[in-house]
Amino acid sequence: MPIPNTRARRLFLERHALAEPPTGPASGQALHDLIARIGFVQVDSINTVARAHDMILWSRRQSYRTPALKRLLEQDRSLWEHWTHDASILPVGLHGIWQHRFARDEQRLHRNWRRWFREGYEAQLDCILDRIARDGPVGTADVGEGEPRSRGGWWDWHPSKTALEWLWRTGKIAVTRRDGFAKIYDLAERVIPERHRTPVPAEIVTDWACRSALRQLGFGTSGEIAAYWNAIDPEQARGWCRAALARGEIVEAMVEGASGQRRTVLAFPEILDAEPPEPGRRIRILSPFDPCLRDRDRAEFLFGFRYRIEVFIPEPKRIYGYYVFPVLEGDRLIGRIDAKAFRDAGALRARAFWPEAGVRLTGGRRERLAAELDRLARFASCSRVEFLDGWEREPRAPLPA
Repeated sequence: MPIPNTRARRLFLERHALAEPPTGPASGQALHDLIARIGFVQVDSINTVARAHDMILWSRRQSYRTPALKRLLEQDRSLWEHWTHDASILPVGLHGIWQHRFARDEQRLHRNWRRWFREGYEAQLDCILDRIARDGPVGTADVGEGEPRSRGGWWDWHPSKTALEWLWRTGKIAVTRRDGFAKIYDLAERVIPERHRTPVPAEIVTDWACRSALRQLGFGTSGEIAAYWNAIDPEQARGWCRAALARGEIVEAMVEGASGQRRTVLAFPEILDAEPPEPGRRIRILSPFDPCLRDRDRAEFLFGFRYRIEVFIPEPKRIYGYYVFPVLEGDRLIGRIDAKAFRDAGALRARAFWPEAGVRLTGGRRERLAAELDRLARFASCSRVEFLDGWEREPRAPLPA
């Protein structure tokens, strides 16, 4: 028997802390434990309502406020920033694991960055390291005096900014704090506590990456396992899966997708009999970068929900909007909402809600959505919600593949 779709969704949501009420403490050790439970929290700069990392945590613990995360990162040093599939906040205990990535990324960056970026950044590496060692933390605004500044994208960084990013990605420096959203860097040994800077033996990394990813996912293909942390390549994941299957540590299973399709996955045996909790009917508004949506294809398979960021699509070609938020009700993704905080006016403005096919904004559901928007408004430092004319929309055709 395959794992039915409803149970598969609930298993997945339980592992991402979205199956229980979003209540409880959200600071100190409790916040650290929440981040460790969901694995990592992606960082993103867009702040139409709240930044991605803050909204991810608020969706799970609505007592969360941003200073609690800043304290863990910048004072307690129990969290740190680095790269998974993108810039993320991680438990600092993973630093020893991540050190194998520093050497791997250095080789890869050598191959690519010479083609992507302006010349001159390699000559700045030692200069910037010496400056940080001598004078203390720096940000991109503090380096590159006299270098041409561009308003272009990441591909047009000035050489010293590129050098800072290189040194961060290869583990020589670390983010010690953020001023606004700008990263401020210091030597890694001044940021990462000494007890966490011991490299983990290379032979342990693949086993950890696969085993922990499979527990975080509940079930998955070898490709999904490799992509979870982006810490190993697909062939390493396939090799681990073959060996774990042969040892009987994991099993193959069938899982049912949202439209009844079936997929062969891997799982620990206990998953086959697990009965995850049934989420309540409460509505949650999720960040587009929520961990449960990171793998867009997996989300589409499990929830029948196709989501793509339209930030980089010209406005006339957008289907929904610049930055719309997925809406979760219980164990279903029921739609997406275009909302933005106008803090100077004290209002969170809801421009449009598009339900998924078959979803109707009935009286009870409308009230639950309004209640969640009201909570989101307070989190975004707004005193009220304003629903713009025509905000209730009809379902649209799915986004193109």
